[in-house]
Amino acid sequence: MSGGAVVTVDDGAAVHDPGWIYVRGNRVAEVGPGDPPASRLRHAAEVIDAAGCAVMPGMTNAHTHLFQSFFRGLADDKTLLDWLRDCIWPAAVHLDADIAYAAARVALVENLRGGATSVIDHQYIQTDDGINDAVCRAADELGVRLLLAHGWADRNYHPILEQSAEQAVASAEAARSRWDGHDDDRIRVELAPLIPWGCSDEAMRTTVAAARSWGRGTHIHCAETAVEVDMSLEERGVRHVPWLDSLGVLGPDTQLAHSVWLDDDELDLIAASGSVVVHCPVSNMYLASGVARIGDMRARDITVALASDGPGSNNRQDMFEVLKATVLLQKVHHLDPLLLQPADVLHMACRNGAAAFGMTGAFGMVAEGQRADLLVVDLRSPFVAPVHRVPSALVYNVTPGDLRDVVVDGRIVIRDSQLAVADERQIMTAADEAARRLFTRAGITTRLTASHP
Repeated sequence: MSGGAVVTVDDGAAVHDPGWIYVRGNRVAEVGPGDPPASRLRHAAEVIDAAGCAVMPGMTNAHTHLFQSFFRGLADDKTLLDWLRDCIWPAAVHLDADIAYAAARVALVENLRGGATSVIDHQYIQTDDGINDAVCRAADELGVRLLLAHGWADRNYHPILEQSAEQAVASAEAARSRWDGHDDDRIRVELAPLIPWGCSDEAMRTTVAAARSWGRGTHIHCAETAVEVDMSLEERGVRHVPWLDSLGVLGPDTQLAHSVWLDDDELDLIAASGSVVVHCPVSNMYLASGVARIGDMRARDITVALASDGPGSNNRQDMFEVLKATVLLQKVHHLDPLLLQPADVLHMACRNGAAAFGMTGAFGMVAEGQRADLLVVDLRSPFVAPVHRVPSALVYNVTPGDLRDVVVDGRIVIRDSQLAVADERQIMTAADEAARRLFTRAGITTRLTASHP
């Protein structure tokens, strides 16, 4: 790639404007300012002209629920627990592998178009033994970098969706044996207890130990709402993070999704353990869950990654929107326009996203030796131009419509704004049909409008 502004997201937040990137296989081999050496141009199999564009690392959507692509827009007026009971459970219990595959495909295309080359799917619908495999197969076909976080709850949840620790480990192991490490580690599998109030102490110990024996992590919703923290205090006498700490769950291999309602002691525990917080600002606003203490986390050097959350509580998987929402929510909440800068949230979405994925330092930066996960963003759009500072434009101006090319692991998956690895129209048609089948099976009347004739 040459001719564009290369936003490296390296330790110095360097921007080469113009700059060039030389990719060999699935790695960035070289990167530099100005024009590429003539020798590199001669030996390149393809030269991508990025003039008028920015080239940046692919982002990680560090917490989502892909099956919820069929549930968007059903819960515009619900709190979290009402949203689960009234909108998610009634249809989710009827999900099968074929429907999950269709939902995952459209959700993963949405992630690619929203700037996420890596996705952590907190996949907690275990109504069909083939669902995990279906999600991984969708990611494999579309070339997405996927961490399948096998979700489970063994109590206090919808009975059809519950799993014992032994069942959860066996299900995750089945997916792991087929997919973990697939395609040079592009697909990984870990375990993901769903919510503190849905998981028993012993089951937590069992699944965390299993994940660590595989060299993989643990992903869990944590302190998303004040009501859930009160539930923990009433039942267990402790808040979420001390409970996790008492079980030995905290650590650099643990991702704590949301983490909105934390006190100072909890922030200190997270900082000391090296656990990763996954911030979901749009979802937190959509469900009126609260505002996470991002400034206090950063002051303690807590690794904060970013995510959309599932489309059922957002209703989009658009990481450019997440970038902007992260900054604006903190600025207005604290009445401090200096609290976060564009370079800060780009680091969170790219570098810290790789840490959440369990591959710190492997991707999320344009630098020699990094996995070649890259976005080419058109800066000449009327929504973007004129551009005075490229990182600012990426955070505040850019929309998915400005994303021109997407490269994952050295493979072009979106070229000239067109999906290059599958028939997008067919994916959308199949999604419409599968969504209708799901809601008909559930006996739920909706006004589904076909995406394509």
